[in-house]
Amino acid sequence: MSDPTQEPGPGPTSPLVATNASPPENSPAETTAAARAKRARPVRFQCAICGKEKPARDVTQIAVVRPSLIDRIKVDYHELPAEGTICNEDLDRFRSRYVTELLGQERGELTKLEQEVVQSLADHETLAENIEAEYSGHRTFGERLSDQIAAFGGSWTFILIFFAVLVVWMAFNVLAIQRDIFDPYPFILLNLVLSCLAAIQAPIIMMSQNRQEAKDRLRSENDYRVNLKAELEIRHLHEKIDHILTRQWERLAEIQQIQLEMMQEPTARKR
Repeated sequence: MSDPTQEPGPGPTSPLVATNASPPENSPAETTAAARAKRARPVRFQCAICGKEKPARDVTQIAVVRPSLIDRIKVDYHELPAEGTICNEDLDRFRSRYVTELLGQERGELTKLEQEVVQSLADHETLAENIEAEYSGHRTFGERLSDQIAAFGGSWTFILIFFAVLVVWMAFNVLAIQRDIFDPYPFILLNLVLSCLAAIQAPIIMMSQNRQEAKDRLRSENDYRVNLKAELEIRHLHEKIDHILTRQWERLAEIQQIQLEMMQEPTARKR
């Protein structure tokens, strides 16, 4: 007879024994992580030109590069593979050469502005500038004074004040007592003052206009650089999109051909 104080041991069919005997299983999260690790892509790619290994964000697939640029690269690298990657640094370098040669064929010798645009394409720089703020920050005291005088001289405030001074001047010298008149008719002193004012005001206005002309020239040069870069970038995007669409149509045609072959195989087997 068994002792009631003794705890019964686990039998052969005890759940405790079955649990300890079963082999440990991996959780679904561990299985998914292991599968992802097996399918993980390489984090670094080798450039087909310089041979350096770089991360995925710094390389571009050769297949998506437009054919005209590929032809330019093959001029220097005849053994460029059809598949692979090119680092963005080398791609920008050849793109700069390609744009330089393209502009040279269309426009002849490149000007300094066009060379700056080509360099900005390679460096991914922004050409748009605030000419007004940049030019205003380098003015001297005399230039600022002349601009203010020119702005005041071309306003309705100056015209009204000047007209009022003329009326008061002439009315006083006509209506005042003879001993108080300082510029009798025909107002010779007034003519002298007006001549001196015109002689001083004209150069000041011309200085201001010269600076405005220089500012307009800088603005037009900046607009030309921005427009030229935008034109080149748009042309590049058009060529790249056309190339990608052509490759997609080719792959779709290949997929369709494979599907047709797969559909014809069961029919051939039945025969």
